[in-house]
Amino acid sequence: MSIRLLGIAGSTRRESLHKRLLHVALRAAESEDVRIEHLDLRELDIPLYDSDLEGEEGMPEGVSRLREALKSSDGVVIASPEYNGSLTAVLKNAIDWTSRPDPRFPDDPALVAWRGKVAGILSASPGGLGGIRGLVHLRAILSHIGMVVVPQQAAIPSGHKAFHENGSILDPNQHAQVESVGRAVAELAAKLAAD
Repeated sequence: MSIRLLGIAGSTRRESLHKRLLHVALRAAESEDVRIEHLDLRELDIPLYDSDLEGEEGMPEGVSRLREALKSSDGVVIASPEYNGSLTAVLKNAIDWTSRPDPRFPDDPALVAWRGKVAGILSASPGGLGGIRGLVHLRAILSHIGMVVVPQQAAIPSGHKAFHENGSILDPNQHAQVESVGRAVAELAAKLAAD
């Protein structure tokens, strides 16, 4: 049985370190039985959550695209920068929107885009902690909306100096740690899909 993994970077920068982290993690998870999809939050152009906007116009197109990609995935790998000790506003906003019910699909169960799916989390930072404080908040939010977050995680310090030009991580132990997150998500998602 084939499973689908979705990669989301919590950064909108074109040259984001977090897009590189996702590439390393998801490449390690990819196989004949694992299909990979990436969605760029910058391209989705998701507005700030506003219940008046939601009531008047429904779910914005970018939110619908992300919600449908999440619904059809078995697992998600999220790489997010740490902003002031937490996750980024753009990522939290995307989670808030996609946790809402879509009136076009009234039979969808609550939190259908997230609940019961497997998640892996990653971060990198120019600082010495690698974004670990933001991962604590991200893990709590994902657990609260019903995701199964694998215990493996990676927080890469001095992230701006951590990568080869080819996208791999200079430190082999850190590279292996990031790969282990992708593989753990794929393995657990496959087990849950088989049940």
